[in-house]
Amino acid sequence: MENTAIVFWSATGNTEAMADAVKAGAQEAGAEVSVFAACNFSADMVADFDAIAFGCPAMGDEVLEEDEFQPMFDSVLPELNGKKVALFGSYGWGDGQWMRDWEKVCLESGVDFACGCVIANESPDDEAIAACKKLGAALVS
Repeated sequence: MENTAIVFWSATGNTEAMADAVKAGAQEAGAEVSVFAACNFSADMVADFDAIAFGCPAMGDEVLEEDEFQPMFDSVLPELNGKKVALFGSYGWGDGQWMRDWEKVCLESGVDFACGCVIANESPDDEAIAACKKLGAALVS
C-alpha cells in the first residue's frame, strides 16, 4: 500500500477543497493518506512517504504563499528525489504563471513530476474536483 502525503496551504478554502479531492482519489486507489497543513510538514518527514501532493494557491504577484508554504517547500525540495510528486492550487487572477514557475523549479531540481498538476480558477468546480481525484489516483499507480 502506497503511503501518500498531502501538504497544503489555503487561505479561502479553495485549495483545501482541492486537497480533499486529491485525498479521496488517492484513497480510492488504495493509498494510505496523511494530510498536513504546510506549517506541520518538514523535510525530515519526506522519507516516510512514497508520494506527496503539494497544494498552494497563487498569492501576490503569482507566487507561492511566502510565510509558511514557500519556506517549507524550499526545505523539502532537496529531499524529493525518488518520490512521486504532484502539485495543485487555485488562483483568482493572472493565467497560472505561479504553477508554471513551481513546475519549473521541481523539474530543474530533478523531481519525479510524472503525476502532473491541477489548477482551478477560484473555487474548484466539478471538473477541477474530478481532476484532483484523478491526480490523487495517479500518485498511487
